[in-house]
Amino acid sequence: MKCPFCQSPDTQVIETREVEDGTALRRRRRCAQCDRRFTTYERAEVSFPVVVKKDGRRTEYDRDKLRASFLLALRKRPVSAEAVDTAIGRVEERLLQSGGRELPSSQIGSWVMEELRSLDSIAYVRFASVYHSFKDLGQFLEVLQEVQPRPTPPRRSRGASKP
Repeated sequence: MKCPFCQSPDTQVIETREVEDGTALRRRRRCAQCDRRFTTYERAEVSFPVVVKKDGRRTEYDRDKLRASFLLALRKRPVSAEAVDTAIGRVEERLLQSGGRELPSSQIGSWVMEELRSLDSIAYVRFASVYHSFKDLGQFLEVLQEVQPRPTPPRRSRGASKP
């Protein structure tokens, strides 16, 4: 690795640490020529499938667009940034495990819906309303019923006699 200050090719690693939950390495380096220190990051290069839109257009996968979708649905909801990052990571794992070179955007949307459903029911309904392009109130009510908690029958006490 060349020194960014003097361009000398003679640098050495002083310290290495894992960052971002083990997905990258942070290395502190020192230049043998000018004695200045600098930091480099090492990440695995992965190839995500191309996203095929509903209209047939093909675009590169964009993590920032995925994050923006999550954050829009979760706006003003009590969900931590760590939980969002974990959910995005699970969607990306599925993208990589799909094994294909192309993947329909509808599949990614379905995975996002699953993640949002487990994170926050309001965010799930928000995302679903845009994702499914509801045409009437009935479709909206169907999604609301999906996330509505089902009432549990009352428990009978142990000593009670059966009628």
